[in-house]
Amino acid sequence: MEEIILATNNKGKIKELQEILKEYKLISLKEAGIDIEVVEDKDTFEGNALKKAIEICKITSKICIADDSGLCIDELNGFPGVKTARFLGENATQDERNSYILEKLKSLEKDKRKAKVVTCIAVAKPDGSNNTYIGTLEGYISKEKRGKNGFGFDEIFELEDGRTLAELSKEEKNKISSRRQALEKLVI
Repeated sequence: MEEIILATNNKGKIKELQEILKEYKLISLKEAGIDIEVVEDKDTFEGNALKKAIEICKITSKICIADDSGLCIDELNGFPGVKTARFLGENATQDERNSYILEKLKSLEKDKRKAKVVTCIAVAKPDGSNNTYIGTLEGYISKEKRGKNGFGFDEIFELEDGRTLAELSKEEKNKISSRRQALEKLVI
């Protein structure tokens, strides 16, 4: 089985990717002995994911999968979007980011709290070919943090059934996530 490098050190993403892509031998950057952080400076999820995949593919000469994901809130014109992990600065915690979003939307009714999670998966190959795949999950920003499962903004992203992503089991989340939707389109 050919090794595929995951261009991330995010433990939550690594675990989710390994659980969904069971038919591949996926290696994290750390497992591959790579200690670099690719700067996400592009204006789109596709741009960031491709940049990471291509840079790591060049270093390893192996197929590389990278992703860029973000939360896009309709009422805020897609904010935080491509800056989801960095909109409060590099040193802000996820709890601080989630609290900021809840505070910003606290006076809005549910219909004004519409949001989506967007994931772009990029694949870069040593032969120079690459592709991107997009997945989107529609929902709302909850009124408060709920749930203990998941990572990132899972505790504030509410589905139509009223549960947050963090209230789902990992199996339930992996069936519907934007990452899953993008990975289902994946061709390696």
